[in-house]
Amino acid sequence: MIVRFAALSLLAWMLGFAWFAILLPQPLDGRETDAIVVLTGGAGRIDRGLALMEEGAAKRMLISGVDRAVRPSELAAQYKAPEKLFACCITLGREAIDTRSNGIETARWLERRDYRTVRLITTDWHMRRAALELRQALPARVSIVYDAVPSRPSLTMLMREYNKYLLRRFAALIGI
Repeated sequence: MIVRFAALSLLAWMLGFAWFAILLPQPLDGRETDAIVVLTGGAGRIDRGLALMEEGAAKRMLISGVDRAVRPSELAAQYKAPEKLFACCITLGREAIDTRSNGIETARWLERRDYRTVRLITTDWHMRRAALELRQALPARVSIVYDAVPSRPSLTMLMREYNKYLLRRFAALIGI
């Protein structure tokens, strides 16, 4: 009985992992949303958000998880973006230190602005867990669209992220 349960559990994990690894979220088209949220920590994320802002795909953008020492003018120079874009339309979120606090920081930022639609930008392998954390922190009236930045994750990175995702799903199920 125990061996069968272990084998069934392993099979379920393997099938779930195959789904997770093969069907990574993809980039989204340029549709408009009220806001864009970029989670720091991966190549191409901020670039993607800035390009969409310059195209007029949203009114405002939050970059969540920015180091306290970073100034908007420094980011503008680093990403070759107009400083006026940072002055008018981009907020640097400095409260988040991990994916869970990204969700909390984002929810607070969105609530203060009463936005109804948000585009979440993060790396493809990180999207499912980031979206889970954000969905838990947001009221149901807010619609999230996923805009994944493509990457080439290693098998080890995918396994680690899949296990984190499963743990967070389990924690959410029991109310943690």
